Amino acid sequence: MNSIVLGQINVSEPVVDSLGAEVPVEKTLSILELITSGGVGGTIIMLSLFVLSIIAVYIFVERYITIKNAAQEDENFMNQIKDFIHDGKLEAARSLCKSTPTPISRMIEKGVNRIGKPLADIAAAIENTGKLELFKLEKSLATLATISGAAPMIGFLGTVIGMILAFHQMAAAGGNIDVAMLSEGIYTAMVTTVAGLVVGIIAYIGYNLLVAKVEKVVFKMEARTTEFLDILNEPAK
Repeated sequence: MNSIVLGQINVSEPVVDSLGAEVPVEKTLSILELITSGGVGGTIIMLSLFVLSIIAVYIFVERYITIKNAAQEDENFMNQIKDFIHDGKLEAARSLCKSTPTPISRMIEKGVNRIGKPLADIAAAIENTGKLELFKLEKSLATLATISGAAPMIGFLGTVIGMILAFHQMAAAGGNIDVAMLSEGIYTAMVTTVAGLVVGIIAYIGYNLLVAKVEKVVFKMEARTTEFLDILNEPAK
Protein backbone atom coordinates (compact mmCIF):
# COMPACT_ATOMS: atom_id res chain seq x y z
CA MET A 1 0.00 0.00 0.00
CA ASN A 2 2.79 2.43 0.90
CA SER A 3 4.54 1.70 -2.37
CA ILE A 4 1.44 2.74 -4.32
CA VAL A 5 1.21 6.00 -2.41
CA LEU A 6 4.86 6.71 -3.21
CA GLY A 7 4.13 6.30 -6.90
CA GLN A 8 5.35 2.81 -7.57
CA ILE A 9 4.05 -0.75 -7.72
CA ASN A 10 6.09 -3.74 -6.70
CA VAL A 11 5.81 -6.81 -8.91
CA SER A 12 7.45 -10.11 -8.10
CA GLU A 13 9.18 -11.84 -11.03
CA PRO A 14 10.83 -15.26 -10.85
CA VAL A 15 14.62 -15.39 -11.43
CA VAL A 16 16.65 -18.58 -11.81
CA ASP A 17 19.58 -18.79 -9.38
CA SER A 18 22.87 -20.66 -9.84
CA LEU A 19 21.29 -23.92 -8.68
CA GLY A 20 18.52 -23.71 -11.25
CA ALA A 21 15.79 -22.81 -8.75
CA GLU A 22 13.41 -19.97 -9.34
CA VAL A 23 13.72 -17.16 -6.80
CA PRO A 24 11.12 -14.35 -6.80
CA VAL A 25 12.68 -10.93 -7.28
CA GLU A 26 10.74 -7.75 -6.64
CA LYS A 27 10.57 -5.41 -9.63
CA THR A 28 9.51 -1.79 -9.14
CA LEU A 29 7.04 -0.31 -11.66
CA SER A 30 6.46 3.42 -11.35
CA ILE A 31 3.08 5.00 -11.99
CA LEU A 32 4.56 6.90 -14.94
CA GLU A 33 5.75 3.63 -16.49
CA LEU A 34 2.33 2.11 -15.85
CA ILE A 35 0.66 4.99 -17.69
CA THR A 36 3.00 5.01 -20.68
CA SER A 37 3.23 1.23 -20.99
CA GLY A 38 -0.09 1.14 -22.86
CA GLY A 39 1.42 2.48 -26.05
CA VAL A 40 0.45 5.61 -27.95
CA GLY A 41 -3.30 4.99 -27.71
CA GLY A 42 -3.18 4.40 -23.97
CA THR A 43 -0.98 7.45 -23.42
CA ILE A 44 -3.41 9.69 -25.33
CA ILE A 45 -6.35 8.37 -23.33
CA MET A 46 -4.49 8.87 -20.05
CA LEU A 47 -3.46 12.42 -20.96
CA SER A 48 -7.07 13.21 -21.85
CA LEU A 49 -8.25 11.90 -18.50
CA PHE A 50 -5.50 13.86 -16.74
CA VAL A 51 -6.66 17.09 -18.40
CA LEU A 52 -10.28 16.33 -17.46
CA SER A 53 -9.26 15.70 -13.86
CA ILE A 54 -7.48 19.09 -13.68
CA ILE A 55 -10.54 20.83 -15.13
CA ALA A 56 -12.85 19.03 -12.70
CA VAL A 57 -10.76 19.95 -9.66
CA TYR A 58 -10.51 23.58 -10.79
CA ILE A 59 -14.27 23.87 -11.33
CA PHE A 60 -15.04 22.27 -7.98
CA VAL A 61 -12.68 24.52 -5.99
CA GLU A 62 -13.73 27.70 -7.82
CA ARG A 63 -17.45 26.98 -7.54
CA TYR A 64 -17.14 25.84 -3.92
CA ILE A 65 -15.53 29.13 -2.90
CA THR A 66 -18.04 31.18 -4.91
CA ILE A 67 -21.09 29.36 -3.52
CA LYS A 68 -19.72 29.47 0.01
CA ASN A 69 -19.29 33.25 -0.24
CA ALA A 70 -22.80 33.57 -1.69
CA ALA A 71 -24.25 31.63 1.26
CA GLN A 72 -22.79 34.02 3.84
CA GLU A 73 -25.38 36.32 5.33
CA ASP A 74 -25.42 39.09 7.92
CA GLU A 75 -28.02 38.29 10.56
CA ASN A 76 -28.94 41.98 10.92
CA PHE A 77 -29.19 42.68 7.18
CA MET A 78 -32.94 42.21 6.84
CA ASN A 79 -33.63 44.01 10.14
CA GLN A 80 -31.69 47.03 8.88
CA ILE A 81 -33.54 46.92 5.56
CA LYS A 82 -36.83 46.80 7.44
CA ASP A 83 -35.93 49.81 9.58
CA PHE A 84 -34.75 51.83 6.58
CA ILE A 85 -37.93 51.11 4.61
CA HIS A 86 -40.23 51.96 7.49
CA ASP A 87 -38.31 55.19 8.09
CA GLY A 88 -38.42 56.05 4.40
CA LYS A 89 -34.61 55.92 4.07
CA LEU A 90 -34.54 54.16 0.71
CA GLU A 91 -31.15 55.55 -0.26
CA ALA A 92 -29.64 54.11 2.92
CA ALA A 93 -31.23 50.75 2.08
CA ARG A 94 -29.70 50.86 -1.42
CA SER A 95 -26.28 51.73 0.00
CA LEU A 96 -26.50 48.82 2.44
CA CYS A 97 -27.38 46.42 -0.40
CA LYS A 98 -24.51 47.68 -2.57
CA SER A 99 -22.03 47.26 0.27
CA THR A 100 -23.14 43.64 0.79
CA PRO A 101 -21.88 41.57 -2.18
CA THR A 102 -24.28 38.62 -2.00
CA PRO A 103 -27.08 37.36 -4.28
CA ILE A 104 -29.64 38.13 -1.57
CA SER A 105 -28.54 41.76 -1.26
CA ARG A 106 -28.69 42.25 -5.03
CA MET A 107 -32.22 40.85 -5.10
CA ILE A 108 -33.30 43.10 -2.23
CA GLU A 109 -31.68 46.09 -3.95
CA LYS A 110 -33.76 45.43 -7.05
CA GLY A 111 -36.87 45.32 -4.86
CA VAL A 112 -35.94 48.57 -3.09
CA ASN A 113 -35.50 50.28 -6.46
CA ARG A 114 -39.05 49.22 -7.39
CA ILE A 115 -40.72 50.49 -4.21
CA GLY A 116 -43.75 52.57 -5.15
CA LYS A 117 -44.80 50.26 -7.94
CA PRO A 118 -47.40 47.45 -7.66
CA LEU A 119 -46.31 44.58 -5.44
CA ALA A 120 -46.59 42.13 -8.35
CA ASP A 121 -44.06 44.18 -10.34
CA ILE A 122 -41.68 44.25 -7.39
CA ALA A 123 -41.97 40.47 -6.95
CA ALA A 124 -41.38 39.91 -10.67
CA ALA A 125 -38.28 42.12 -10.66
CA ILE A 126 -36.85 40.28 -7.65
CA GLU A 127 -37.63 36.91 -9.25
CA ASN A 128 -35.84 37.85 -12.47
CA THR A 129 -32.81 39.01 -10.51
CA GLY A 130 -32.87 35.74 -8.58
CA LYS A 131 -32.81 33.76 -11.82
CA LEU A 132 -29.74 35.68 -12.97
CA GLU A 133 -28.03 35.06 -9.63
CA LEU A 134 -28.87 31.37 -9.82
CA PHE A 135 -27.42 31.21 -13.33
CA LYS A 136 -24.18 32.71 -11.98
CA LEU A 137 -24.04 30.19 -9.14
CA GLU A 138 -24.57 27.24 -11.50
CA LYS A 139 -21.86 28.39 -13.90
CA SER A 140 -19.66 25.47 -15.08
CA LEU A 141 -21.68 22.89 -13.14
CA ALA A 142 -22.89 21.43 -16.44
CA THR A 143 -19.24 20.98 -17.47
CA LEU A 144 -18.51 19.14 -14.23
CA ALA A 145 -21.52 16.88 -14.81
CA THR A 146 -20.31 16.19 -18.34
CA ILE A 147 -16.87 15.19 -17.08
CA SER A 148 -18.43 12.83 -14.54
CA GLY A 149 -20.16 10.99 -17.39
CA ALA A 150 -17.53 11.35 -20.11
CA ALA A 151 -14.47 10.26 -18.09
CA PRO A 152 -15.64 6.63 -17.56
CA MET A 153 -16.63 6.43 -21.22
CA ILE A 154 -13.17 7.61 -22.28
CA GLY A 155 -11.69 5.01 -19.95
CA PHE A 156 -13.84 2.31 -21.55
CA LEU A 157 -12.66 3.54 -24.95
CA GLY A 158 -9.12 2.88 -23.78
CA THR A 159 -10.24 -0.59 -22.72
CA VAL A 160 -11.57 -1.33 -26.20
CA ILE A 161 -8.40 0.03 -27.81
CA GLY A 162 -6.27 -2.10 -25.50
CA MET A 163 -8.21 -5.27 -26.24
CA ILE A 164 -8.06 -4.62 -29.99
CA LEU A 165 -4.32 -4.15 -29.67
CA ALA A 166 -3.97 -7.36 -27.68
CA PHE A 167 -6.02 -9.44 -30.17
CA HIS A 168 -4.15 -7.89 -33.09
CA GLN A 169 -0.85 -8.95 -31.56
CA MET A 170 -2.23 -12.44 -30.96
CA ALA A 171 -3.32 -12.70 -34.59
CA ALA A 172 0.01 -11.41 -35.85
CA ALA A 173 1.98 -13.83 -33.68
CA GLY A 174 0.15 -16.89 -34.97
CA GLY A 175 0.92 -19.80 -32.69
CA ASN A 176 3.86 -18.09 -30.96
CA ILE A 177 1.84 -16.22 -28.36
CA ASP A 178 3.87 -14.66 -25.56
CA VAL A 179 2.46 -13.02 -22.44
CA ALA A 180 4.95 -10.15 -22.76
CA MET A 181 3.63 -9.55 -26.26
CA LEU A 182 0.12 -8.93 -24.91
CA SER A 183 1.18 -6.74 -21.99
CA GLU A 184 0.85 -3.44 -23.86
CA GLY A 185 -2.77 -4.04 -24.81
CA ILE A 186 -3.65 -5.39 -21.37
CA TYR A 187 -2.07 -2.41 -19.64
CA THR A 188 -4.03 -0.04 -21.87
CA ALA A 189 -7.29 -1.87 -21.16
CA MET A 190 -6.90 -2.00 -17.38
CA VAL A 191 -5.20 1.30 -16.55
CA THR A 192 -7.47 3.52 -18.66
CA THR A 193 -10.58 1.91 -17.18
CA VAL A 194 -9.42 2.55 -13.63
CA ALA A 195 -8.34 6.12 -14.42
CA GLY A 196 -11.63 6.91 -16.15
CA LEU A 197 -13.67 5.59 -13.25
CA VAL A 198 -11.60 7.50 -10.69
CA VAL A 199 -11.98 10.81 -12.55
CA GLY A 200 -15.68 10.16 -13.13
CA ILE A 201 -16.39 9.31 -9.48
CA ILE A 202 -14.54 12.39 -8.22
CA ALA A 203 -16.38 14.67 -10.66
CA TYR A 204 -19.74 13.07 -9.83
CA ILE A 205 -19.29 13.51 -6.07
CA GLY A 206 -18.08 17.08 -6.54
CA TYR A 207 -21.04 17.93 -8.78
CA ASN A 208 -23.60 16.63 -6.29
CA LEU A 209 -21.94 18.45 -3.39
CA LEU A 210 -22.07 21.72 -5.31
CA VAL A 211 -25.69 21.19 -6.35
CA ALA A 212 -26.64 20.62 -2.70
CA LYS A 213 -24.91 23.85 -1.67
CA VAL A 214 -26.62 25.79 -4.48
CA GLU A 215 -30.01 24.51 -3.31
CA LYS A 216 -29.31 25.84 0.19
CA VAL A 217 -28.47 29.26 -1.24
CA VAL A 218 -31.65 29.22 -3.34
CA PHE A 219 -33.70 28.41 -0.23
CA LYS A 220 -32.21 31.41 1.55
CA MET A 221 -32.91 33.63 -1.46
CA GLU A 222 -36.56 32.56 -1.54
CA ALA A 223 -36.93 33.04 2.21
CA ARG A 224 -35.45 36.56 2.12
CA THR A 225 -37.62 37.49 -0.87
CA THR A 226 -40.75 36.47 1.04
CA GLU A 227 -39.53 38.37 4.09
CA PHE A 228 -38.92 41.50 2.00
CA LEU A 229 -42.38 41.38 0.44
CA ASP A 230 -43.89 40.96 3.91
CA ILE A 231 -42.03 44.09 5.00
CA LEU A 232 -43.61 46.04 2.16
CA ASN A 233 -47.05 44.81 3.24
CA GLU A 234 -46.52 45.90 6.85
CA PRO A 235 -47.99 49.26 7.83
CA ALA A 236 -45.42 51.95 8.57
CA LYS A 237 -44.84 52.69 12.27
